[in-house]
Amino acid sequence: MRDATLLVGDVGGTNARFALAGMVDGHPRLEHFDSFPAETYPTFVQGVQAYLDDCATKPAGGVIAVAGPVTDGAIDLTNSPWRLSEKELQSLGLNPARLINDFEALAWGAPIVPADQLAPLGGPTEGDPHAAIAVLGPGTGFGMSALARDAHGREMALPSEGGHACFAPGDEVEDEVLRILRRRYDRVSIERLICGPGLLNLHRALAEIDGRESHIDDPAQITTQALDDPNSSCGATLARFCAMLGAVAGDIALTTGARGGVYIAGGIVPRILPFIQASPFRRRFERKGRFQDYMAAIPTKVILHEHAALLGAARVAFAEAG
Repeated sequence: MRDATLLVGDVGGTNARFALAGMVDGHPRLEHFDSFPAETYPTFVQGVQAYLDDCATKPAGGVIAVAGPVTDGAIDLTNSPWRLSEKELQSLGLNPARLINDFEALAWGAPIVPADQLAPLGGPTEGDPHAAIAVLGPGTGFGMSALARDAHGREMALPSEGGHACFAPGDEVEDEVLRILRRRYDRVSIERLICGPGLLNLHRALAEIDGRESHIDDPAQITTQALDDPNSSCGATLARFCAMLGAVAGDIALTTGARGGVYIAGGIVPRILPFIQASPFRRRFERKGRFQDYMAAIPTKVILHEHAALLGAARVAFAEAG
């Protein structure tokens, strides 16, 4: 099946992305990209069928990355009317057919993203090639996963819902932020603060701490104003957001033993790249007490590749196809 053409996809609550994958010199190559809002088609199978109808080459099997946990080969997307299942994919003649978590796909894809599609975010150029890597990132939510590796070249992706672990404040200001958000949520997860909607939560909490009102209702306004004026209140919010992301990334590196590197994905960080590179991100990443030297040896990088999840899905697809 190494010469086969396979379907790969990346489906979230808003958009669906598809491509055809082939294997060239041992590396997946993607072509025939298409992207459309999921609401374009009433059902998942109709969306996939519409894509396949436009393909001159029909794929033999497929792997679709999805934003959420896959249970018994199916998932109901939170922010979409679509319900996805492996049985529906198989009904279209795709066999084998798999659904995997989108950050699981990113864990498989991160090690094969070309170097020019990675931006440094501190630390050494390369990590331990036999140690685990971690992939995490804020977007609409906060996703994370890891890829376990050993000296024999064996790898295993570890899908996770770690974004729903509890947020741990790192100083007195973040203590106050946590206290304020507890009034609304009771239990405050990482995702309540480190994602698009979380950025808005953070901005409002910081405004309350400073004794002022916030009239911003869109997270994009915060990033836009912060990039225009880093010394503004929005700049302070985004700097705090980057610092907290660094602290969480460091905690995840410790938890997963990700001495091979930590990769930042998601929709937010690539858009604020120069800002986060100049932010306290890396300082908070390394600020782990007795393990500061351990952390300093771990590279942190931002994935700029638009289709990294599709690359990971392709790796899984060809492994499944044999």
